[in-house]
Amino acid sequence: MPALVTPDVRFKESFLAAMAEFAAEGRAGDGSGIGRDLETWTGRWETEEGFAAYVAQRVAEREQVVEPGWVLNTNLWWVADDEYIGRMSIRHQLNDWLREVGGHIGYDVRRSRRGHGHATAMLAAALPIAHGLGIERALVTCDDDNVGSRIVIERNGGVLEDERGGKLRYWVPTSPGS
Repeated sequence: MPALVTPDVRFKESFLAAMAEFAAEGRAGDGSGIGRDLETWTGRWETEEGFAAYVAQRVAEREQVVEPGWVLNTNLWWVADDEYIGRMSIRHQLNDWLREVGGHIGYDVRRSRRGHGHATAMLAAALPIAHGLGIERALVTCDDDNVGSRIVIERNGGVLEDERGGKLRYWVPTSPGS
């Protein structure tokens, strides 16, 4: 059964296969976390040392801001057995950009595993973690033409606040009654 786990080097092979799927979609340089990682780490994370450095940076973001303008961020991977399926990013607070565009929570599922309910389950699993970080209602955004993400957010109780610059902004309770 899939679960959210702390990033770990043991998932290297399936992680890199997933990144190849994202690259084939044209995600490198698209402004997303996946796009930034593809630009920054391709050519480095293929080695044991490079992948270990990548994983260490993702884990460290929980306790230290690694780039100017960023916030503390809990990165988790959605895995089943030894297969990397996707990733979840829980930002501990909102800065101006996150308030408008990125939100508290972002997620990606590799192309070969989409359409199987993984994103809905990932978001559901992340909400109690966000609550534990003191987030009562999480802002979750998606492109206005991303019907799949809209369904994921709404299935997790998301209430549409508005649309800004092509992004739909939803507030999702992180615990029952919040």
